[in-house]
Amino acid sequence: MNLRIEQTWEYRLLSWAHEALENSATVQPRGALHHASADSLAMAYQYCAAITKHNSRTFYLASELLPEPKRQAVRALYAFCRITDDIVDNSHSVEVGQIALEKWRVLLQSTHRSLSEPVALAWGDTQARFNIPHGYAEQLINGVARDLRQTRYETFDELAEYSYGVASTVGLMAMHIIGFTGSDALPYAVKLGVALQLTNILRDVGEDWRAGRVYLPQAELREFGISETDIANCNVNERWREFMRFQIARNRQLYAEAWPGIIMLNPDGRFAIRAAAELYQEILNDIEAHSGDVFRRRAYVSKWGKLRRLPGIWLHANYGFSRQLEA
Repeated sequence: MNLRIEQTWEYRLLSWAHEALENSATVQPRGALHHASADSLAMAYQYCAAITKHNSRTFYLASELLPEPKRQAVRALYAFCRITDDIVDNSHSVEVGQIALEKWRVLLQSTHRSLSEPVALAWGDTQARFNIPHGYAEQLINGVARDLRQTRYETFDELAEYSYGVASTVGLMAMHIIGFTGSDALPYAVKLGVALQLTNILRDVGEDWRAGRVYLPQAELREFGISETDIANCNVNERWREFMRFQIARNRQLYAEAWPGIIMLNPDGRFAIRAAAELYQEILNDIEAHSGDVFRRRAYVSKWGKLRRLPGIWLHANYGFSRQLEA
């Protein structure tokens, strides 16, 4: 089963993914936490779980579906990503953000971490236990750092490159925690990351505008006759609704093209990953149900809405993949 690579951005992103994977032998974390006690690590992982639960109920719910060691690890991954993102979001200037990110980067490369930095402690342990290429973590930090200097993206290709840095890298690291068949799984993980990030972007248009950022491709906004004044004024007119229909259709196509890659994950992780992605995709339905208005409310899926979808997702993650194998 091979995913067809047709777009220029797909080739570029996949080359980055392969580069980090192929160079992993020289950049693996080296038993950095041999000095950490079992109690310290347990507390560090509990701290990461609390961060995950507070910031992403969808991710937390999906991670509950994993065996405990992998559950702890993906929550450490989430916390690492959350802290990295918060460093940039909470910086009052480019210089402050760059200095803070560099300090974080140095800490993550340290061979001695303590419970005073619980996320760095748990994440270092996770990297070592699951042999996660350090290059993916570096790519994520570099991707998040783009928010310090870039607030607009001219084309979808440029936006896809940004999405790789802040989202596809997360999927590639999670894939090492779950376990996967081989490098043939990389294109699917890359594409799923872009899909998830695009959902984020569509949901958060209003919030991002207030932060001074517009992630929507400028060329596509012009094509649909939408100006930044329209975004500032929260204009949900027919042009905006048509624009959002186009964005949502492409987003769903990205999800559809990424789904077959889940069969390449270890069986004990397929349900969790499929659940996380499908529940996130449901945000698109909520946006549609409110006529594309992402300015006056934040699209979401209720806890009951998530729970009632889990049986169907389980069927997709198991019997659906069995049919693929038989085909």
